[in-house]
Amino acid sequence: MEKIIHTPLTEEKVKDLKAGDTVFITGTIYTARDAAHKRFIDSLKKGENLPFDIKDSIIYYVGPSPAKPGNVIGSAGPTTSYRMDPYAPSLLDIGLKGMIGKGIRNKAVIDSIKRNKGVYFAAIGGAAALISKSIVKSEIIAFEDLQSEAVRKMEVEKLPVVVAVDSKGNDIYELGKNEYLKECEKCQK
Repeated sequence: MEKIIHTPLTEEKVKDLKAGDTVFITGTIYTARDAAHKRFIDSLKKGENLPFDIKDSIIYYVGPSPAKPGNVIGSAGPTTSYRMDPYAPSLLDIGLKGMIGKGIRNKAVIDSIKRNKGVYFAAIGGAAALISKSIVKSEIIAFEDLQSEAVRKMEVEKLPVVVAVDSKGNDIYELGKNEYLKECEKCQK
């Protein structure tokens, strides 16, 4: 099913999303990869504020390439999400509602998504140029020294993603594998 959502990503918006749904996101999202996530957690341990209000926010795991003249941003394809798994539960516990990346998440992250009524979206790897067309504004807001991995505030219009793990913990990677195995069993009979 196709759905359109606007940020902020509230619990009310998340509850109706199901694993496998195609979603188009419009509004403000933030970018961060593993180095920035480590800094987030270090800041929280010191009692410091994060560089943006994480409540009901979405973090896109991306390190975009530099923009060509006349473009807002370069290619902006998703990073493999498991690299953020050590940090994601802590951020979900303080209000993060959504994450965008690619690939599977570990049990601790899925449990935290369920506990905090969040969602994990998958963006299509290999579609970086297409995805970048949905980004209408981008500005670095923190950790400029990380260069392409600096934290950015982005405005997006109809950013295409798929619900990979919904707020009930349904995981499209597990569901897909199970469906495939059922079909294989039928073929062997």
